[in-house]
Amino acid sequence: MRLDHGGLMIADADRSRAFYVGVLGLREVPRPPTFDFPGFWVQVGDQQLHLIGEAEPGRTSEVHPGYTRGEVETGYATHVAIVVDDLEATVAGVLERGGEIIGGPRARGDGVLQAYLTDPDGHVVELMQVGAPVTGDEPRITTPGG
Repeated sequence: MRLDHGGLMIADADRSRAFYVGVLGLREVPRPPTFDFPGFWVQVGDQQLHLIGEAEPGRTSEVHPGYTRGEVETGYATHVAIVVDDLEATVAGVLERGGEIIGGPRARGDGVLQAYLTDPDGHVVELMQVGAPVTGDEPRITTPGG
């Protein structure tokens, strides 16, 4: 088995496109011509993320009411993780393009550096870089408020 793609429901395709393509820098790819509902797909490495436009106004916020800032800061939330080659450069690009990093960057303790942000609908996105040195001084990661 392998993961082919992930899907997230979104309220506004244009607003989400500005985030996923404009802020994160992902490449939009074509959807099948038989799709008659709003949304778009982006390529993430050799996988895809399908952004599914809501059919009923307000449905996205009903099924995904969002997370507290503490949950996002610690990554204690349902999220998608995107591997990047250089987290520092990626974070700088996100900030230059109008994004906001809510959690991190920080070392996870196993050679991964991570940072968290949210899309316009509150879906959590983790940016992660692998191969960082493990020093033993990495911070403890606890439940929000813990």
